[in-house]
Amino acid sequence: MNSRVGAYFKSNNILRTGNTEMFVKTFAMLLLYFVPYGVILFGLVTGPVMLLMMVVLMSFGLGGIGLSVMHDANHGAYSKRKWLNSLVGYSINLIGANAFNWKMQHNVLHHTYTNVDGEDEDIISRGVLRLTPHTKWKFIYRFQHIYAWFLYGLMTLSWMFAKDFARIVKYHNNGLAKKQKASIVKEWIILVGTKLLYVTYIFVLPLIFTSLPWWQILIGIFIMHFIAGFMLSIIFQPAHINEDAEFPVPDDSRMLPNNWAIHQLLTTTNFGHNHGIFSWYIGGLNFQIEHHLFPSICHVHYRRIASIVRSTAQEFNLPYHSTKTFFGALKGHGRILKKLGFKPASYAPSTQPD
Repeated sequence: MNSRVGAYFKSNNILRTGNTEMFVKTFAMLLLYFVPYGVILFGLVTGPVMLLMMVVLMSFGLGGIGLSVMHDANHGAYSKRKWLNSLVGYSINLIGANAFNWKMQHNVLHHTYTNVDGEDEDIISRGVLRLTPHTKWKFIYRFQHIYAWFLYGLMTLSWMFAKDFARIVKYHNNGLAKKQKASIVKEWIILVGTKLLYVTYIFVLPLIFTSLPWWQILIGIFIMHFIAGFMLSIIFQPAHINEDAEFPVPDDSRMLPNNWAIHQLLTTTNFGHNHGIFSWYIGGLNFQIEHHLFPSICHVHYRRIASIVRSTAQEFNLPYHSTKTFFGALKGHGRILKKLGFKPASYAPSTQPD
């Protein structure tokens, strides 16, 4: 597969990293976020309806930066220039989160141990959510297919105010930061400094330069993050927590049953390949298989290499899970949430390839 994908780029004389499409998208997403912000800050609109419209536009800009801009940059796929990847990667700090923590959780843990309980933090039980059949069952999980959708909206708020601080401590204490040769002092300075910058421009400046009371500003921030968090969650969750994906268990020596590439095929699902505008907005993450197998390739190329990946997987009798529509993927995610909410005996996931 590596050879065939490499041949595609060589024969077409194109780079694996971003191109003009990627740069235009970056500009568009930043504008979608900061133009409505400026409109609010300088009092160019008044009234709750118009202000709410600006907040909604900002939420789509925030989601777009997360899905289509910082994601590629923090994978080193945005540009062949490392400094540019690093600079654009910090756009996640600009919207309230933290690049270092994101790379530890996403690049290192999620992409290496996809759907492995205890290692992939994306499926670790979050109090009232059971996202893997290997999590100890509680009665409250019986209703998670109902309340999970609300909790998804709190994702970015959780990252911003709590998770980032807890994770940087965890990655320091468990040695992961040291393994990645990160300076924990530097990362703490960046985290605290960019958090203060974010709070300043998203709350303090509107408080000073607009006539809005503090509580209305907080409501606007909450609505913006709730919409963005919900969008981000319903894009990422169906790709791995669905009825096709497996949840492999390491053996006694902590070895997984398959090599890394096959593991990605068994634990990942695509969806909505024919949704053009949707695919553009979410950074090609509906091609999740291609992303997991080739995270250093910019997402603008996924739709063109998908046929190579699919045909090669099928040639070697390996699965290429794909749901035709995004809404079909969401329904499947809802069904697996409900199944995982049952007592363990009522749900036994497959441990072998289809």
